[in-house]
Amino acid sequence: MSNASAESPIETITSKVKTKMDTENPNEIDVQSLLNEIEMLKVKNESLKAKVLESSMLASNYLKDVNRLKNQLEQLTTPPLFIASVLEVNDSMALIRQHGNNQEVMTKIPPELLGKIEAGMRVCVNGAFSMISIINRAADVRAQVMELIRSPGIDYDMIGGLDDVIEEVIETVELPLTEPELFETIGIEPPTGVLLYGEPGTGKTLIAKAVASKAKATFIRMSGSDLIQKFVGEGSRLVKDVFQLARDKAPSILFIDEIDAVGGLRTHDGTTGSAEVNRTMLQLLAEMDGFESRGNVKIIAATNRVDLLDPALLRPGRFDRVIEVPLPNEAGRMEILKIHTRKMNLADDVNFKKLAIMTEGLSGADINVIVKEAGMFVLRRRGKEIKMQDFLDGLEKVVVDEDMNTPGGMFV
Repeated sequence: MSNASAESPIETITSKVKTKMDTENPNEIDVQSLLNEIEMLKVKNESLKAKVLESSMLASNYLKDVNRLKNQLEQLTTPPLFIASVLEVNDSMALIRQHGNNQEVMTKIPPELLGKIEAGMRVCVNGAFSMISIINRAADVRAQVMELIRSPGIDYDMIGGLDDVIEEVIETVELPLTEPELFETIGIEPPTGVLLYGEPGTGKTLIAKAVASKAKATFIRMSGSDLIQKFVGEGSRLVKDVFQLARDKAPSILFIDEIDAVGGLRTHDGTTGSAEVNRTMLQLLAEMDGFESRGNVKIIAATNRVDLLDPALLRPGRFDRVIEVPLPNEAGRMEILKIHTRKMNLADDVNFKKLAIMTEGLSGADINVIVKEAGMFVLRRRGKEIKMQDFLDGLEKVVVDEDMNTPGGMFV
């Protein structure tokens, strides 16, 4: 680097001034020229400062990228950890079983985990089976997803034509949660669960939600097919997780929809899948009526095929009551129509009795669809009130759709 480039702007100006004073008469120095040069140098100085600031910001961004890449490299080069369950604890030693290969190993408990390890816990272990950390309670993420709000927001007045069924469900599920002293006074054990069976769309799920709202209990809904898992042991573990979640959120109501998917008659065709379904159902039977108390947890199950269920699932102690939810009769259909149209602007010619007669053989869900279709016909013509003809058109549309989807027609 030359000496000229190493000089500062101030030194440059001073040098120029000395040169002019040596070569010219001091009285003839062009002061204005020097001032112009000073202004130009000031602009250059500000430009250099901006470039320095920009370079500092770029360097900071590069440093962040370098640190991020270092962290990723560290994660990629760190040996993976394995999940293991603690079977027994003996002073500073623990017997663990690694998940996946079910290998059992006796390992020493690290000093920082002494007194914290208990049988039944899940821990992280490295390749040498040394405990690294404790995993929180084995509540499966899928079980957490099944939890709904504490009050589903459904009341009994939203269900029509099922007064007798609702009364039985209240006695079986709601009263043991809200008034347990009634059973204590009489000296009887409250019922443990109820199984609802009937045609699709008859209101089985609505009844369960209404009971949960009235009892102010946590409502946990799951499907029987959710319990059928791909890997061996996953289904039974999920059953345990769901029941543990229900116990933690007690008072709670566990609603198992389509229970025939996992509770069918036990058979074994020699395949791993069949054996896994049987293991899952055995775990379900043990959770429903086993050595461990369910606490303030009530079970409601629903199915369309009660004839397929295993007898062990239907015995008293697991489901004390098996209740049929029938298709609504004429009075029930009229009540359902009034419930679904209570907020609608109806014309004077609407005749609920006639509609109730014409909807014979339809479920509550079918009637709900008819009401919605009637509203869509009014919306299509930009009307302001729903007429009787709109309901007839909606009925015709629903019956035709059902006839197309049902072999042999709607009323078989």
